[in-house]
Amino acid sequence: MAQEFPQGTLSYGIQLPIQSQSTLYAEPWEAEAGAAELADLARTADRSGFAYIACCDHVAIPHRLAGAMSTVWYDPVATLSFLAGITERVRLLSHVAVVGLRHPLVTAKQYATLDHLSGGRLILGVGAGHVREEFEALGADFEGRGAVLDETVDALRAALGPEEYPEHRGERYEFSGLGQRPRPDQERVPIWVGGSSAPAVRRAATRGDGWLPQGDRRAELPAKIARIRQLREAAGLAGSFTFGTIAEPLYVGEPGWDVGRRTLSGKPEALAESLREYRAMGVRQIQVRFRSRSCGELTDQMAAFGAEVAPHLND
Repeated sequence: MAQEFPQGTLSYGIQLPIQSQSTLYAEPWEAEAGAAELADLARTADRSGFAYIACCDHVAIPHRLAGAMSTVWYDPVATLSFLAGITERVRLLSHVAVVGLRHPLVTAKQYATLDHLSGGRLILGVGAGHVREEFEALGADFEGRGAVLDETVDALRAALGPEEYPEHRGERYEFSGLGQRPRPDQERVPIWVGGSSAPAVRRAATRGDGWLPQGDRRAELPAKIARIRQLREAAGLAGSFTFGTIAEPLYVGEPGWDVGRRTLSGKPEALAESLREYRAMGVRQIQVRFRSRSCGELTDQMAAFGAEVAPHLND
């Protein structure tokens, strides 16, 4: 049974290392890591109370961006399926799937199967994408990607719903009378929308079940949370909604090495006190990340967070 995200409390998840290795955040040890290390990290998350593990999505990176982004981007469906088979409770998040690169029925087939095989643990995170050459190589619409994403989310709502023969009629996609099984185990697969631009915030508010901000600092979050609430109220949307954030890099304890100026480190109670500020803003899930020099140090950090920090997040 999939874990819920209780309203009024703060949950925590992690975007896994190794599966994406942009120079903006990858640690040196990740370059030589692979399936065994990913498995260790997923199992650690599963037993340490993490709400989800997450995987990114890029199909191909052009030369002009490879220096910063690298070309290491594991496929999210394949990766999350592998990790689903060796975990029991942790949810599986695409953060984010660039769903405009593929027909909605293809995306629905892949992620419905993942949800079915994992016992209803999928959270589908979606985003517009930003790599022009990737879109062009796949015959996708880069200039119109925002509008494409809007319609794709609508199409995915139908295609991931309970009906064996879903229907959608839009400007770009139309399907009916085409059956897809297996259906997702969840009655409603949560769709979290990524991005912090004005269109992304609007899309999250009006089409999503949650928001995955990208790069917002603490001081910027309250205004955007208020904006999403305003847009949802105006649209008459009263259901539950999960506000998220990506926390500053963390290190539980005193590191004894240079973990960077923005990293939060120290005693578990102090880290929890700092992270509770997000809960006060209305955030309900924080994506945590840790500085580390090896996979073993990272699993130790994750375990320490789950055992020593997490119990104080909702004090």
